[in-house]
Amino acid sequence: MPSLRPVRTATLAGILGLALALSAVVLGASAAQAHTVLQSTDPAVGSTVPVVPEIITLTFSEPVLALGTTIMVHTPDETMVNIGPPVLVDNTVSQAVTGELPAGEYTVLYRVTAADGHPVEDQFRFTAAGATSYGVATPAPTMTASPTSTPTPSPSTSAEVTPTPSASPTSPPATELAGRVTGPVLVGVVAALVAAGGVVALLLVRRRPAPPATGGSEGSTP
Repeated sequence: MPSLRPVRTATLAGILGLALALSAVVLGASAAQAHTVLQSTDPAVGSTVPVVPEIITLTFSEPVLALGTTIMVHTPDETMVNIGPPVLVDNTVSQAVTGELPAGEYTVLYRVTAADGHPVEDQFRFTAAGATSYGVATPAPTMTASPTSTPTPSPSTSAEVTPTPSASPTSPPATELAGRVTGPVLVGVVAALVAAGGVVALLLVRRRPAPPATGGSEGSTP
């Protein structure tokens, strides 16, 4: 009677191998499902938007870690226009852009760190139909100043005039007056003095009393 031991051994080996294979598949699927995956983006992958939004948002299947998370946004001419660090809120990661943003196809490259420390990186594209800009200051119009003439200071403001003290009037010396009273003036003074003396003499003569009558007049009295 043939032994059944080899058949049982082969059967057990096949069952064990099948179990190991199934375990590997299940473990591999569980590990794949455990990794963080990108669920959606704004703008959407492959979409066309009027202009580039100021904030680009990526939504993942679970929250990610800030350490090692980076988002880079490139314009059609490969200029990087992302500014500042990405902002993490729950399971979303947002990235601000700035500068001149022309129309065309944009490329967003991202790298995030899952909660289990596993890095997730990839890229996507979208198209902007029009151009826009953020954070670009518009230069103020410059005005050319017209030449102005330098005002000539008036005499009252240019310099203070120091008044020169005038000499107080003094009476001329006596010798100078004596020298000036000469000629016709002196003759007039002398004539006035002579006329005044004659008037005084005439008045004195008129005031003298008449002399008394003599004896001849008494003898003739009867």
